[in-house]
Amino acid sequence: MPAKTKSAPAAKSKKAPATRLSLAEVMATLEKAGSEQTRKTYARHGAPEPMFGVSFATLKTLYKRIGVDHELALALWETGNFDARNLAVKVVDPARMSPADLDRWAKAPTARMCHGYVAAIASEGPHARAKADAWLASPDEGLRSAGWLLVAAMANRDESTPDSWFTGRLAEIEKSIRTAPNEPKAAMNQAVIGIGFRNASLRKAATAAAKRIGPVEVDHGDTACKTPDAAAYIDKAWVHSLSKKFESPAAHERTRESMRTRC
Repeated sequence: MPAKTKSAPAAKSKKAPATRLSLAEVMATLEKAGSEQTRKTYARHGAPEPMFGVSFATLKTLYKRIGVDHELALALWETGNFDARNLAVKVVDPARMSPADLDRWAKAPTARMCHGYVAAIASEGPHARAKADAWLASPDEGLRSAGWLLVAAMANRDESTPDSWFTGRLAEIEKSIRTAPNEPKAAMNQAVIGIGFRNASLRKAATAAAKRIGPVEVDHGDTACKTPDAAAYIDKAWVHSLSKKFESPAAHERTRESMRTRC
């Protein structure tokens, strides 16, 4: 019997928080929650100043308290504060992000561990395909990195884009990953993995591409981060999702809360 696809949970209505928090209140809360040790950790991962050093656990708690507040998200982003921007990607409404907003957010420097957040926002809004095509063609290294991370996110979330578009991206990756700069190279590797999660046919194509590419070397700086072996990572994800009775890792992912809010 073929594995069943579990449908995504019904979307819950977006309820406004009982008392809407002002930008000043949120910034004061973030500043109080920061720690020097967390600041040092984030700095090793490339996080830019200014920042308070707020843990992701605290940000998750704040997100649950605030809910979706698009105006607050835009205001938090404009502060330029690293922690405020990490909260902004959680409370933003992807459907209301304009193409210009997505461009500005994708260009902004951030920690290496946070590079996928803006791509996740784009993948959940109406401009995903247009932004992926534009960012991949951009001379800006940050936008190209965001573009490849968006490819990975779309492979899991966007069921309308044809498989042929993703096989085209695999061909581009094979052609250029070996000579790509550090961050785009890491994002390309993630795109291979994401494409391999989409369905059985693309699993085969992405695994074959990963094996032809071979080991991908990325400089992660003074951190314990490692570059995943794409072929092995794809295989492990399929084994796990099939054991949970999903037809693919992508189908599994679509039943889960967005990466930008759960992490």
